[in-house]
Amino acid sequence: MSTPLRGLRTLIYPASDLAAAKAWWTDYLGFPPYFDEPFYVGFEVAGYELGLVPTDQTGASPTTYWGVDDVAQAVEDAEANGAVLLEAPQDVGDGIIVASVENPSGHVVGLIYNPHFVAK
Repeated sequence: MSTPLRGLRTLIYPASDLAAAKAWWTDYLGFPPYFDEPFYVGFEVAGYELGLVPTDQTGASPTTYWGVDDVAQAVEDAEANGAVLLEAPQDVGDGIIVASVENPSGHVVGLIYNPHFVAK
C-alpha cells in the first residue's frame, strides 16, 4: 500500500536558543511570527509553515513535513515499508495532525494533515 504525498507543508527547525532563532528569522524574513509561544514559534511564508521548536541539542536537524490526507494511514504504510515510528500521530491543535517516522535510510520523514493549508 502507498500513501500519496500532497506536497511539502512545513519545515521545523529545532532551536537551542529559541529567542535568538526567532529574532534571526524575524530580521531575515522582515516580519514577525504569527504564533509565538515558549513551545513553538510559527511563521507563515508564502502559504507554508516555518516553525521553530526549543531543543537542548545544538545543531539538531530540521524535520520536513509532507502533507497527507490521513496521517495514521500514512504511518501504517511507512511502517509496512520498513520505517520506524518516531512520533505517533497527534493533534497539535486546530485539527492539525502530525507524526514522524525514520525511513530505512535513517532519514526523518514528517507527515502532516493540515485542514487549513492553502497553497499560494
